[in-house]
This record gives sequence, C-alpha cells and structure tokens, in this order.
Amino acid sequence: MKHQTMELKKDELVLLDQRKLPGKVEYYTAEDFREVAEAISKMVVRGAPAIGAVGAAGIYLAALEYRKMSAQEAFQQVNKAAEILKEARPTAVNLSWAVDRMMRVLQKNKNKNREALLRVLENEARNIAQEDVETNRQIGLYGHTVISDNSSVLTHCNTGALATVDFGTALGVIRESFRRNKNIHVYATETRPRLQGARLTAFELVEENIPATLIVESAVAPKLRAGEIDVVIVGADRIAANGDTANKIGTYMISELAQLHSVPFYVAAPRSTVDYSLNSGQEIEIERRSREEVVNIGGSRIAPEDITVDNPAFDITPAENITGIITEHGIISPPFKSGLDEIKDD
Repeated sequence: MKHQTMELKKDELVLLDQRKLPGKVEYYTAEDFREVAEAISKMVVRGAPAIGAVGAAGIYLAALEYRKMSAQEAFQQVNKAAEILKEARPTAVNLSWAVDRMMRVLQKNKNKNREALLRVLENEARNIAQEDVETNRQIGLYGHTVISDNSSVLTHCNTGALATVDFGTALGVIRESFRRNKNIHVYATETRPRLQGARLTAFELVEENIPATLIVESAVAPKLRAGEIDVVIVGADRIAANGDTANKIGTYMISELAQLHSVPFYVAAPRSTVDYSLNSGQEIEIERRSREEVVNIGGSRIAPEDITVDNPAFDITPAENITGIITEHGIISPPFKSGLDEIKDD
C-alpha cells in the first residue's frame, strides 16, 4: 500500500481517515485516548487487526496523559481508559486483546520510574503493530496455497492493508497470490451499508493493479451458480473456540451460498482473533450501529425518515460452513476446536 494506515509518534497517533476514501486521502490525528476511541467507534480506522494496534497506542497515550499523577492514580485512570477503548468496537476481539496486553505490561512494570514506564509502553505498542505486519505476511505465505493458478476469488468487506497495520489478512492472501503470478481475478462485494468493499477493497486492488471486478452482494449467488468463482476468502473479527466466526454482515449468506454450490470458503485471521473464552458463535456480541448508515449513502437520504432500521454490523458464520481457517501458524481444517487449541497462546 502506498498509504500508511497508522503512525504512532511520541505524543500523538496519526491515522489514515478511511471515511474519506477513495475520494480523498486525509489523516486524522489523535492526541489522547478519547480521540483514539472516537476514531475506532466512528470508523476512521477499522478492521480487527488495525483497531487492535490502534487500541494499544491509545493505552500509551493514556499513560502519557496521566504521567504526572501518583502511580496508583495513574493506573486507575489508565484502567478506565482501557475500558473506554474496548467498548469502542466490542465485537472485534483484537481490540480487547491488544488493550489487555498493554495493561499486563503496565502492571508488570508499574514500579519503574515514569519515563522508563512510558518507554516500555511505547515500545510494546510499536511491537504489537510490527507483529501484525509480520503475522499478515505469514498468513499470506500459508494462504496463497488455497488459490490455484487462473482462479477467480471472491472476497467480502475489506481485509487488506487498510484493515491491518499493513499487508492484510484475506486480501493479503490474495495479494501474495498475485505476487506469485497466479493470474487471478478478484470479485469484491460492495459491502453495504458502509461500502468497505467498494470504497476500500477496490481502492487497494486498483492501487496494486490486481485484476478485479466490483459486484453487489446480490450478484454473489448467480456468480457462484454459474461457476465463475473458484474460492471464497474472507476475514474475521472474532472466532469462537469451535470455529464459528463473526465477520462483516453478509458473510454468513455468502458462506451458505458457497456451501450450496460446493465452492471452498476460507477465513483468514491471526491467532489474536480467536476468543478461547467463547464456546460458540452464539456467545459473540454483535455490534448494532446507527440507522443513518443504512438510510443514507454519501450524505444523500435513500429511505423515508420514519422507517425503522436494524443495522447489525456483523453476522455469525457457523464452523460447518468453513473449509479452513488460515492463520500465521498454518491452515486449520475441521474440526476446528482441536486445531485452534494447538495454536493457543499460553
């Protein structure tokens, strides 16, 4: 990607404002954790791995803000900041994973002098971001093997460099396949209501000259029935211990259609997306978002003022619809529980 998703500086976090893409390339500067939480909730930055790294940076900024308080007071305030950050997007487990990791580092080093503690937290936030880049590249190295030469690949929502610190998960797998000259063609869904596929995935595909076609979600069924799609690869915001997966609304529908037409359906995500505390997808909290996202497109109203709207941001794809889960540790096949247990980070 030509444009950097995030950059942590000494006293601020600079984010590529994804709400403005593809029309404008603008940056959003967060000077404290509250602005970081707002950037996450208002989708200045989105994508589970990206918001995890951004949340980690938010903890560093909180510690920086409260550095002149006593150690006990500062810890209490940063702990409150952690809860605010985690509530900004509750479905994506990477956010709570990264924030909790930062809080463990804070607890472990709380007896250091204040400047030394801040450097530790800054370094940890940078480590989380760098690990994301390395993880995504490893996912691509494993994942490209599920894409044969001369294949058509369907993807949903945005799972590329914009959804991560760099490179991407599902779109990273596609990117790696393209780099290996596999002569692929990508079908990207527009992804209503926020159009992440049309605005962001298409933006990334065009930037990298990857052959692609943008389609509406309702075109997926005839494409699959006609045999025009060889494999489906999507990302995930949370994976339960049994392999049930929360991803952008519309993913479950695509998984059912893929199964109906015998097309392999893969999920690409880092280990940090697995929530081992949840036995199944039924326990995953589904974020409900504003009605305005549905009744407006590009600032223009498309629905009556008084219509009731239900706007779930995610749905649950059951494990039985998934061919494999592509992680930085390899491709996990069903039954997923045993495979996911093997890569659990103790």
